[in-house]
Amino acid sequence: MTENEIGKIVVDCAVQLHTELGPGLLETVYEKTLAHDLKSRGMKANQQVSIPIRYRGITFDEGFRADIIVEDKVILELKSVESTSKAHKKQVLTYLKLLKGIKLEVTGRWEQFIIVLMRE
Repeated sequence: MTENEIGKIVVDCAVQLHTELGPGLLETVYEKTLAHDLKSRGMKANQQVSIPIRYRGITFDEGFRADIIVEDKVILELKSVESTSKAHKKQVLTYLKLLKGIKLEVTGRWEQFIIVLMRE
């Protein structure tokens, strides 16, 4: 399955989830329910994945935590905010640099529910 095919399934699940639950919940609620929906569709969806980083030849076991990684190809960074900021977008780009091999990131903005697809 390609990253774009996974992305379509993620967007479909996220739209259904948001339609049913609505805005204003904590990110953890959206994370748990979205991961559940993805798994119910037979997809591998790991939550709060610790991502090591290398800095000056040293590996740090937990550089950051990815909210959800789907099929080891797509990282989901969930935000429960009214609008995404430049800092959120920079965070996504940094994650993509650190996660070599993952090409597509979906950032969900749950208050107004906008999905932003970003590619490296």
